[in-house]
Amino acid sequence: MGQGEKGQAHRWRFFRAGGFDQVRLDTGADLLHLPELDQKLWVALACPTRGLEFDERTLALIDTDGDGRIRPPELLAAVAWAAGRLKNPDDLTRGAAALPLAAIDDGNPGGREVLLSARQVLADLGKADATEITLEDVADTARIFAQTRFNGDGVVPPDAAEDEDTRLALTQVGECLGTEPDRSGKPGVTRARVDQFFLEAQAFASWWEAAEGAPAVLPLGDGTAAAHGAVEAVRAKVEDYFTRCRVAAFDPRAAGLLNRSEAEYAALAAQVLSPSTEEVAALPLARVEAGRPLPLAEGVNPAWASAVARFRADAVTPLVGERDGLTAAEWALLDGRLAPYRAWLAAKAGGAVEALGLPRVRALLAGPARGRIEALIAQDELLRPQAEAIAAVERLVRYHRDLHRLLNNTVSFRDFYARRELAAFQAGTLYLDGRSCELCVRVADAAKHAALAGLSKTYLAYCDCTRRGGGGDKLTIAAAFTGGDADFLMVGRNGLFYDRQGQDWDATIVKLVEHPISIRQAFWSPYKRIVRMIGEQAEKFAASRDKAVQDQAAAATTAAGQGAEAAKAALPPAFDLGKFVGIFAAIGLALGAIGTALAAVLTGFLGLTWWQMPLAVAGALLAVSGPSMLLAALKLRQRNLGPILDANGWAVNARAMINIPFGGTLTRVAALPPGAERAHTDPYAERRTPWGWYLALLVVLGAVAWAWYRGLLLSPFGG
Repeated sequence: MGQGEKGQAHRWRFFRAGGFDQVRLDTGADLLHLPELDQKLWVALACPTRGLEFDERTLALIDTDGDGRIRPPELLAAVAWAAGRLKNPDDLTRGAAALPLAAIDDGNPGGREVLLSARQVLADLGKADATEITLEDVADTARIFAQTRFNGDGVVPPDAAEDEDTRLALTQVGECLGTEPDRSGKPGVTRARVDQFFLEAQAFASWWEAAEGAPAVLPLGDGTAAAHGAVEAVRAKVEDYFTRCRVAAFDPRAAGLLNRSEAEYAALAAQVLSPSTEEVAALPLARVEAGRPLPLAEGVNPAWASAVARFRADAVTPLVGERDGLTAAEWALLDGRLAPYRAWLAAKAGGAVEALGLPRVRALLAGPARGRIEALIAQDELLRPQAEAIAAVERLVRYHRDLHRLLNNTVSFRDFYARRELAAFQAGTLYLDGRSCELCVRVADAAKHAALAGLSKTYLAYCDCTRRGGGGDKLTIAAAFTGGDADFLMVGRNGLFYDRQGQDWDATIVKLVEHPISIRQAFWSPYKRIVRMIGEQAEKFAASRDKAVQDQAAAATTAAGQGAEAAKAALPPAFDLGKFVGIFAAIGLALGAIGTALAAVLTGFLGLTWWQMPLAVAGALLAVSGPSMLLAALKLRQRNLGPILDANGWAVNARAMINIPFGGTLTRVAALPPGAERAHTDPYAERRTPWGWYLALLVVLGAVAWAWYRGLLLSPFGG
């Protein structure tokens, strides 16, 4: 990379598109010298392996660290690996699906190994005379190989064993420590997991041997675990009870409070109680008195009765004898006898295999299971070179077909700007509102994507797409509208999306990121806003008058049912002639003012010479539409592909602009086909009346007459 700043022996060629220079990768020499190209000249420094219209298996092979992103070192390593196994690196630029065997370089160990493996694959498929190998050939071999017991990956599934005992052992290793998929996708275990399993098994067995060799650890033998569980279930409440009794012995005044107050019991009395009620369980285990033993039968908190019964049967009776009450000293004795067991539990080892049980663990350690499993793994590993060679053939076939195209979507965006084929990030074409949009990218989260993609200064419509005929599959796309207008683009509008495989999806707009689409739209935008505002105000006025009439009618109808006098009071007031005259006068004054203003404008316009009149009209239009057009032009010059892709995990390294001419190729507006016949008569067209023209002519004549009357125009009779 550093040589890019010191000068290069290789002569690079660039093309300019999107407002910046992009390298041309036309020859094998260009690919071989790619490490010398300054990475500041790369268009993208990273791309994701998901969400692209590209073979995911090829991307996974290039993504050697498996992080889901492909960066320059991985691309350069892929180019070096593929070029080192071909006689002519120019073959990589052809993108052919079939790899000729004669193109593989057998003059180096890597190429020779791939060639021998390719020939073996073809021979196994009955194509020993074939001169080329395809991806389908390698895939067929992989499927056949996956159906065998071993495939050289060091992962052995249970069905690789021939006897039931070994299959069971393999299954249990996987259940305890987890599995890994082998080349065919079957779950299996590796040597490392087997070693770990038997280490855990030995530790678990040794831990149990320590208990069996110390009688104090298991004072009740197999019943010790039950006794310990019963004690731990009530330990906190028993300790609480004896502590309260000791406090009551310390100060008798505390006994009543330690047993809870009558007010608390009164609150409980108002509830529907059961042994599982939380407030009942929070009460002491039994009635607190100084020096009183813990009752084990009668007088126990009902919420804890069953736990105390198990405690008595499993721990008290076996360890201290049958009794109805337990003193603090007896509790301490009982707890002390279980202390070694608790310490042994704390030192537990081999917990991963505990679910199998001690007898099964000991049987696995004493039997031949480990040796048989290790023999299977060793047998599988013997095939590793053959499997890796087949994988190398698949890799070379894929790189031979896909690598050059990937470079033209990362090092440069040649596919995108050349417009010969869709780029890897273009998901398909959206048809909506009489347009087709080709700049559509897959999106995982529309809201998150829009937060960054909005910086692209591009009008984006986020659509949820559903393929009903294909099982209800769903995807979300962001479509760039770079032509036409936005008048009828709104959330909820439906369209049709065709993916790169030609499948159709129902598309619905769910989110819009609004920016100017075209200069033409910006020119008409102020006038459309004015018309829309007038229409909205007219609708509001009409709606308010309609509501007033309905309210008056409703009031009159209601009043009619209550009597004639009430009906009369509810009727609208009598017509006020004076008020009407005043309103009419005000309207007349307003119309007069408007007429005066129009006459003044018209007078000034008619006072111009003939060549000044078009300039005046153009100036008026520019005054209204100019600011909107200027703002749109500035934003359209800033449209940038980078934020749209960066929001999907790319690292775009250049200002990949979408100017007005190029944007026009990304969104096509509906147009009739060349040579199509068109009937201009619409039988359902609305009938036009000349009253509008008559009114306009009347206004013009009135303005001219007024101007002549005021002496602003010469008399037509020469006065």
